Amino acid sequence: MRKICVLLMLLTVVGFGQTKRAMTVEDLWNMKRVGTFDLSPDGKKIAFSVTTYSMEANKGNSDIYMVNTDGSEFKYVVASEKNETSPEFTPDGKRMAYIKDDQIWTCALDGTDAQQLTNISTGINDFVWSPANDKILFSSSVYPDCADDAANKTRDSIKDASKMKGVVFDHLMYRHWNEWRNGKRSHLFLFDIASKKAVDIIGGMENDAPPLALGSAKDYAFSPNGSEFAFTMNPASIVSNSTNNEIYTVQCSDVKPGTDILKRLISTSPGNDNEPVYSPDGKYIAFCSMARSGFEADKQRVMLFDRQTGISVSLTDSIDRSASELIWSPDSKTIYFTASNEMYESIYTVAVSTKEIKQVIYYNNNSDIVLSPDGSKLYFKQERSTLPFEIFSKDLVSGNINQLTTMNQALLDQIEMNPVETFWSPGAAGAKVQSLIIKPPFFDANKKYPVIFLVHGGPQGHWNDDFHYRWNTEMFAAKGYVVVAPNPRGSTGYGQKFTDEISGDWGGKVYTDLMNAFDYALKNYSFIDSNNTFAAGASFGGYMMDWMAGHTNRFNAIVSHDGVFNLESMWGTTEELWFPEWELGGTPWQNRALYEKFSPHRYIHNCKTPMLVVTGANDFRVCEEQAMQLFTSLQRLGVESKFLYFPDEYHFVTHPQNARLWWGSVFDWFEKHKK
Repeated sequence: MRKICVLLMLLTVVGFGQTKRAMTVEDLWNMKRVGTFDLSPDGKKIAFSVTTYSMEANKGNSDIYMVNTDGSEFKYVVASEKNETSPEFTPDGKRMAYIKDDQIWTCALDGTDAQQLTNISTGINDFVWSPANDKILFSSSVYPDCADDAANKTRDSIKDASKMKGVVFDHLMYRHWNEWRNGKRSHLFLFDIASKKAVDIIGGMENDAPPLALGSAKDYAFSPNGSEFAFTMNPASIVSNSTNNEIYTVQCSDVKPGTDILKRLISTSPGNDNEPVYSPDGKYIAFCSMARSGFEADKQRVMLFDRQTGISVSLTDSIDRSASELIWSPDSKTIYFTASNEMYESIYTVAVSTKEIKQVIYYNNNSDIVLSPDGSKLYFKQERSTLPFEIFSKDLVSGNINQLTTMNQALLDQIEMNPVETFWSPGAAGAKVQSLIIKPPFFDANKKYPVIFLVHGGPQGHWNDDFHYRWNTEMFAAKGYVVVAPNPRGSTGYGQKFTDEISGDWGGKVYTDLMNAFDYALKNYSFIDSNNTFAAGASFGGYMMDWMAGHTNRFNAIVSHDGVFNLESMWGTTEELWFPEWELGGTPWQNRALYEKFSPHRYIHNCKTPMLVVTGANDFRVCEEQAMQLFTSLQRLGVESKFLYFPDEYHFVTHPQNARLWWGSVFDWFEKHKK
């Protein structure tokens, strides 16, 4: 009898082991996505938003949850058919504020007694509550010349009712990223809670505050006593070729309706300055700063502005990493920040007095850092290739790290995934290049697997140890592929020189880095089937697919998503002109030779590789005409090709059913061309 029981137990264990399966597209979209979070003033509770998507409804819905900082008493707080986002505790800790229906609401900490606080016709983009508990800073997209909300509401009503939809533009940046601007600008407002009146801080100006691009998640902040605030704005009259975001301060007492509000400029760099954060003692403002004008991927230094002397100094010259997400320790002696660090987003500290830099957390992708009121615990979101973002804490005394939320554990327990591994290969001019490699589920080293070679966008970006909801490396591997994803020239996290060396050299050293990494993988991993190799990339990764198509026939098939094909026409149709003009040394008439040298359309006649071309109609960064030119060329050349066009997407595929079509089309394309 005992032997039978043992046998049944073994069979049960084996059975459980076999219940895991490969991830599907539906699994990817069933993952709950943890958004922003806030720590209560007493340090005992965390409120956070979570977005859940429905494949059937083809959309998502965001709700707000709460959990104790020890991970206990997890519960819904605000949940409805509406989107509730951006939870923030009021400074007195008695209520929680959030955005619903584009307005600021508050509720009791158990979710009851919900009250609408604002009623702005143009809606609220985001907000910050004053430490004095009497004011709010919020941003809203308005018509700059409208004197008040009533005027904005009237103009919107007239436009909506008009049968004439033509628009006349007299300046650039008439559209950005995925939206037509149509006369509106993001403006910052100071809202008085008692009177419920809001004053436009930059009323009448054509500029955007917070800035339209290159800003941060925290581009305005109150001083500790609430008497002053700082904000970020690009003051240029033509922002399409300017990266010069600046930091300003304003005294709350100077904010009066109908007056020209005094704004004090505190930043001095000709490059991008953003993310002002006051020290708790009120002596300093820390912010991020880039030195070079026109370059969006320069090193971001942590700058320290002394409010008494007006002098700024850099605190992070000793580290070759680009800082972001600044927060202060309660004693105002230390600044915490995140930075891309090889394939991770690590967390660091810098001492204000000595400029000494220490690493707090190295591994995985970490973001949204917050300190406990006594400075003893660090709270943050963390993800890795096998785990979507969850909220974690680190005890800064003991060093212990705890996972506080488990939004997707039940689903993850069903899915077989392998963690990211890495290898280093020689690049151009003796550089070392790191690549990620992800093995398929149920991997067997004695088998041969096809390989998908991925090239990241940017080009100033990197593949990291994350759970990406679009270009998910585990999802690519799930269909039985080995995934190789290199971080070549231009990648961030490997020092500024490595990042810089792609500018003006798009098809040069970076191409050598990539092909060397590909060769290294084929030579050193016997489980890769060299007869079945595939490549895919988006944005700059799409550019590199188009470049590869004209320079090598080594891949069975290629997927080019939102790829730059014709550099000159891309310059004429994109919105942020500083980007191509920095990368290619000016306008096409100033440096036509470089545009021609590295434009894939000049080499496409060499292409023999089947290509799947993908784009979205609302992609104003790499416009749809790029994909159309590529597909037309391929068809005219008689190269096997397909064109996947999304009339309701932009640079990203954001709708669940479109994503299912995207993944299905990509895998079908690869499967069709297996040998």
